Amino acid sequence: MYPVGVWQQSLCRLLLCLLCSWGMGSPPLSTDPEKRDGSQGLRFRLAGFPRKPYEGRVEIQRAGEWGTICDDDFTLQAAHVLCRELGFTEATGWTHSAKYGPGTGRIWLDNINCRGTEQSVTECASRGWGNSDCTHDEDAGVICKDQRLPGFSDSNVIEVEHHLQVEEVRLRPAVGRGRRPLPVTEGLVEVRLPEGWLQVCDKGWSAHNSHVVCGMLGFPSKKRVNTAFYRLLAQRQQHSFGLHGVACVGTEAHLSLCSLEFYRTNDTIRCPGGVPVVVSCVPGPLYAASNGQKKQQSKQQGEARVRLKGGAHPGEGRVEVLKTGTWGTVCDRKWDLHAASVVCRELGFGSAREALSGARMGQGMGAIHLSEVRCSGQEPSLWKCPHKNITAEDCSHNQDAAVRCNLPYTGVEAKIRLSGGRSRYEGRVEVQIGAPGSLHWGLICGDDWGTLEAMVACRQLGLGYANHGLQETWYWDSGNTTEVVMSGVRCTGTELSLDQCAHHGTHIACKRPGTRFTAGVICSETASDLLLHSALVQETAYIEDRPLHMLYCAAEENCLARSARSANWPYGHRRLLRFSSQIHNLGRADFRPKAGRHSWVWHECHGHYHSMDIFTHYDILTPNGTKVAEGHKASFCLEDTECQEDVSKRYECANFGEQGITVGCWDLYRHDIDCQWIDITDVKPGNYILQVVINPNFEVAESDFTNNAMKCNCKYDGHRIWVHNCHIGDAFSEEANRRFERYPGQTNNQII
Repeated sequence: MYPVGVWQQSLCRLLLCLLCSWGMGSPPLSTDPEKRDGSQGLRFRLAGFPRKPYEGRVEIQRAGEWGTICDDDFTLQAAHVLCRELGFTEATGWTHSAKYGPGTGRIWLDNINCRGTEQSVTECASRGWGNSDCTHDEDAGVICKDQRLPGFSDSNVIEVEHHLQVEEVRLRPAVGRGRRPLPVTEGLVEVRLPEGWLQVCDKGWSAHNSHVVCGMLGFPSKKRVNTAFYRLLAQRQQHSFGLHGVACVGTEAHLSLCSLEFYRTNDTIRCPGGVPVVVSCVPGPLYAASNGQKKQQSKQQGEARVRLKGGAHPGEGRVEVLKTGTWGTVCDRKWDLHAASVVCRELGFGSAREALSGARMGQGMGAIHLSEVRCSGQEPSLWKCPHKNITAEDCSHNQDAAVRCNLPYTGVEAKIRLSGGRSRYEGRVEVQIGAPGSLHWGLICGDDWGTLEAMVACRQLGLGYANHGLQETWYWDSGNTTEVVMSGVRCTGTELSLDQCAHHGTHIACKRPGTRFTAGVICSETASDLLLHSALVQETAYIEDRPLHMLYCAAEENCLARSARSANWPYGHRRLLRFSSQIHNLGRADFRPKAGRHSWVWHECHGHYHSMDIFTHYDILTPNGTKVAEGHKASFCLEDTECQEDVSKRYECANFGEQGITVGCWDLYRHDIDCQWIDITDVKPGNYILQVVINPNFEVAESDFTNNAMKCNCKYDGHRIWVHNCHIGDAFSEEANRRFERYPGQTNNQII
């Protein structure tokens, strides 16, 4: 059974319930005939170009005809209402003058005036349906927050049905409340209805229902509850019931998709002989430790075969699966909430909030392993679902599937805040410390604070990625907070909160004391993601013996080994391993240099500006990791060499132009460019690893740093070099990486 069928059944019951409640004296939603007619059969969609899935020209279908809204008197409050009509939580902005292109047909609304709290656009004041003095050059658009309301699927057309439904669900601890650590895993189920938080009658409650509730709350599974204890406890307490007759199949992503019944307002006796429902959930591995519990889950045997990439928050990202030792993506054909929920639960999260299509979490690179995945929702793994193995012609990476999972509430966002910034996305970082009753806010020492630490802070704040980690924040006023309470913070970048990072503990040690040098961040919902085209490195690698008289410019830029300094210039030569590198930006934001144009350095030798000190490291390593030769590439110029068909170039370094790599474009450094090499003059014959690392110092934020390293096998006999098995560092399984050093040689070059 799929959500649509369940939803239709629940709608019928809800409508019957509403009709009964109206008949018993409950007030109807609206008595105005125009509003009542307008709210029936309305459909909403976003249109126009260029746009993202959560923005565009607003179009409404009324009486079977699509039309637009005029921008006269349009406000952010109206955008909030329309974004909710479209299934999003709120608006972040709006546009005028047909930014997304002029529409066609009727202009349905003009001079629309909303407070922002309306349940429907029909409740907003306007000139009336179809009454307008505008043209389509004045069509209004909205930019919604990329977060769906519960119960909405990922569709661009929303059919509005205003009815009573479960908005939120929570677990309230029946004992020891206030002392139990977060997340709460066991307690009374409460649902938020217009009257407030109410309990659910346990008559007919099933394990399937508990499974759905746990999934909504961010937990992958449920466990048995001591019902006798809770029944005894319930006899001593007063209860307020709002829901009964819940019947879930167990695969629903939200309780609203189950068959359920609401109590009528005039019911005097509710849940006779019953007690409130109690549910106990099992946290996933990521949250078990924070709950003070032992990891009760039996960990999967062997390596995980599903992972998420490119998400701004925990539990979201592009879905990647492991097949024949190689990671690849999933095509979004027939991708739905059932399949997304299987992925989420498999990874230790709850059910899926959204099943995303169209590479909403960025495009992958390499293989696409699965297509047309059809899950019932009960499978333990995505690999247990029926699916189609695809060929390269079947799907492309602009159809990569992604998910957003329900997460447990851990309260970590309440222990951190930003102050002094111009928006909620930036400011000086303040953390809360102390025991209950003596909690207070303090600052973080800026020593060694960088991008990785800022990434954790932005994640804890729920603000996505970090654009910058700042060590000096004197220009942001921190108000009355002047005490530095944390120092020596060092993060790997994957932690859920700063508490999980290494730091000095209670002893504060700052090299530069005072509030001037405290940590700050600038956060962003999107980030770039650079990926090297590894196959091109393998195809283009060769050795060149280059005369010293042709290397003065390269020596000036420190692109040769140290021994070159003592060479007999301009006589002799250096042996260079040369190759091309093609660096793609597969993220959701352009890659820009960290430094502003005012600090770029002009290099007369090559006639261009350097915008980053080090952009890439090139190394030759022994199989045990010892470095025997190195090269580096300053960012000669970051520019869009080529782009995908539907993407236009934006960056070009000629004439002191803007530098960067646009999403969907790549920067190509050919093998014949200076410094596009490793000086291997002093390397002895043997087996080696060629390693290329992009953005090695994490100077610029990316959504994923684990894919910044590329490795190749090398065999050098003193005359020729064999380069093969080039791959991104996280593209293979752990077992395949362990076998990395065992390789045969194959000729692909000669010295020139």
